[in-house]
Amino acid sequence: MGSLPEGRHFFHGDDGYEVARRATVWNQRVPDRYPDVIVQAVDADDVVATIRYAKAHDKKVSIKSGGHSWAASHLRDGAVLLDMSRLDQTSVDAEKMVAVAGPGKGGSVLAGELDALGLFFPAGHCKGVRIGGYLLQGGYGWNSRVYGPACESVIGLDVVTADGEQLYIDADNHPDLYWAARGAGPGFFAVVTAFHLKLYPKPPVLGSSFYAYPIECADDIYTWARQISADVDRRVELQIVASSSVPNAGIDQPAIVLASPVFADTEAEAKEAFGILDRCPVVDKALIAMPYVPMALPDWYTAVMSNYLEDHRYTADNMWTSASADDLLPGIRRIIETMPPHPSHFLWLNWGPSPQRQDMAYSLEDPIYLALYAGWRDAADDEKYGDWPRSNMAAMAPLASGIQLADENLGARPARFVSDENMAKLDRVRADYDPDGRFHSWMGRV
Repeated sequence: MGSLPEGRHFFHGDDGYEVARRATVWNQRVPDRYPDVIVQAVDADDVVATIRYAKAHDKKVSIKSGGHSWAASHLRDGAVLLDMSRLDQTSVDAEKMVAVAGPGKGGSVLAGELDALGLFFPAGHCKGVRIGGYLLQGGYGWNSRVYGPACESVIGLDVVTADGEQLYIDADNHPDLYWAARGAGPGFFAVVTAFHLKLYPKPPVLGSSFYAYPIECADDIYTWARQISADVDRRVELQIVASSSVPNAGIDQPAIVLASPVFADTEAEAKEAFGILDRCPVVDKALIAMPYVPMALPDWYTAVMSNYLEDHRYTADNMWTSASADDLLPGIRRIIETMPPHPSHFLWLNWGPSPQRQDMAYSLEDPIYLALYAGWRDAADDEKYGDWPRSNMAAMAPLASGIQLADENLGARPARFVSDENMAKLDRVRADYDPDGRFHSWMGRV
């Protein structure tokens, strides 16, 4: 019948269940969805036992590695929830430039360990994000405009299937399942126990630029940002963040911040790559203008996390778009006019045009990425602020090609996240590897 790991599982109603359930969500907004049992796995054997238990009791399985899903898509009523955060083992072969890491490995932790070895991997931008969900959904991380979404650097995976079978999958072994693992996100139909990762040399120079503008410059900034979308050096991540204040920069007014990392071989190259930012048409109105400063990756993580505070409640939504600035501006104005207080913010990212991607489930992106993050402290404000991302993205949906799974809100707003062709293939591969629907899929789709 399958037995669960002794001392590391909690049935609904057990002492410790609610603590374990809430611990699977990184922020303070924990949905009222209750798995039947939560299993805190520590190795692949625990995973196999849990899958066999679920099969014997005809239960669906959901999976969590870091709990950074904004929608907490792993929390499903009646499910067997596998908490994979304790599978954080790592081995690095510096000579072969490969690493093997468990899904519970923190991306920022991995980045630090590799940095000490002179190596690099495009880990996620936020502290606390484990690589499991991050890599399955695609993985936009540090220097991903150069190295591609991090899933392109996943060269193999150790998985447990719906039958409780342990497999190694890559381009030559179960290639369809490997194809699905790179982009299916929370709809992947196996449990990853380890990722095999391609590594890169550590970029010699990491720098930053920082420009802050009054919100009144919005039309000029976004029009200009759209115009230069094809011209931004791929080593530069042009992230434009609008918020009601910027406390870590001492700005107590609505502002638009252009905070851009650059990865380069020399400081001269970094400064040259940033040159385009100093040609913003309203640069003379900047509240702060720092064309270039050297910056270490830990400092970048600290800066990013100023927008994601653990004592807050969060929702998010997003869109990919190739629309013109003229078409986007009405929606952007509404976003700015209705923006909740900090740390809520609106992200505009100049992402493309992108090169040809590998053949994998991940298949949808556009030159511009827009994302909304609402953050507030008091549960009494859920109704006031909680729908800000969804409602604004829904209003702009006619201009979108789809969404990125990193910031999905599929339970509240179903949307495309892979190409139609790839969705059809995902359904076929799922039917082969999970014919009984053992694994929970996405909370919504179109």
